[in-house]
Amino acid sequence: MSGNDDRRATNDQDDPTANASDLGELIPESLLPVWRRIEAIQAFRQTYGNRYTGVLEALTALALTGGYLYWLFLYLTA
Repeated sequence: MSGNDDRRATNDQDDPTANASDLGELIPESLLPVWRRIEAIQAFRQTYGNRYTGVLEALTALALTGGYLYWLFLYLTA
């Protein structure tokens, strides 16, 4: 049994898909500051995803409604 456990631990360490989302090793050194910013945005979305999406939807709805009402005002007064 302990032989299988050791083999699984070794396989987990050698698994190339274990850190598939970690592209930090593939990104050139000059682009790392940009990549760190993208990682921060992804972490924010994972933490506040539903609330963030809801707020953006509400802001978009307000902007579209305001734009439509302004267009309607211009159309009716012209």
